[in-house]
Amino acid sequence: MTTAADRPGEGLESNAEAGRVELMAKIDRRALGEGDSQTEIAGLRLYRRSVSASCVSAAYEPSLVVSVQGEKEITVGKTVYVMDGSNFLLTSVDLPVMSKVMKATKEKPILALVLRLEMPMVREILSQQEFHALGESRAARGMAIGTSSAELLDACCRMVDLLDAPQDIPFLGPLVQREVIYRLLTSPQGRNLRAIATLGEQSQRLSKTVEWLRQNYAKPLRVEELAEMARMGVSTLHHQFRSLTAMSPLQYQKQVRLHVARERMVNEGMDAASAAFEVGYESASQFSREYRRFFGMPPMRDVKERLVGGAEMVRE
Repeated sequence: MTTAADRPGEGLESNAEAGRVELMAKIDRRALGEGDSQTEIAGLRLYRRSVSASCVSAAYEPSLVVSVQGEKEITVGKTVYVMDGSNFLLTSVDLPVMSKVMKATKEKPILALVLRLEMPMVREILSQQEFHALGESRAARGMAIGTSSAELLDACCRMVDLLDAPQDIPFLGPLVQREVIYRLLTSPQGRNLRAIATLGEQSQRLSKTVEWLRQNYAKPLRVEELAEMARMGVSTLHHQFRSLTAMSPLQYQKQVRLHVARERMVNEGMDAASAAFEVGYESASQFSREYRRFFGMPPMRDVKERLVGGAEMVRE
């Protein structure tokens, strides 16, 4: 009789499936409300969404999202990533995205674990002599998707289990987070995070320009200054920036501006003209044209629909 042990690939798949089912049950028990549920572990959130929804603005920070049920679509520039219950999403730099819930019901909601990635911890792990990476670091992509391994899912399960023993979190929490990051770094997608975290590498220098743009979106864009910051030529900067973020520096700035303006209008009640000027536009009419081109409708009509639907810009 042939068993899973005789078929190593099948054994790994069954172990990963068992881990997914276990983590799904743990998240389902704790994430009772819609959207994010904050936890006592710094940087850890549990996510539930019970209804399909149209695209919403989101700002993804460096993070790991481990999906265990449901289907979600994330668009960065013109690149589309689809998450289902078997994979994880790695974001290595701040990215403005459009997020859409594809498959979710009350009976089978989207369930996921979201862990913010702290670069100092990532670099500390990479500095250990015992750390052996798979493959070479190379030009990174700011977002990547991969299949969740049994080992990664097991570490995530133990992290969620810590929520039942809050007295253990200060000591054991960082240790389990280190294991989760280790499992991520040693996965095929880990090379993206390694390239961003490794001081001195081209991708790490490039990530500094992304961070600067994200924090200074309202300032005029001078590509020459970005190139100098990254210590590379202008044409190289354009090529590498697009490889990392799936858009040019100008497109990145424009999308950040539009996302932030939408956030201000939806969450703070700001009018379109005020939001436009606050995020760096000199012309309200130009803002309205670009907003309609990107989001598919004029600002105030879009905001009205957002408010009726209860949507808001989220940071994940």
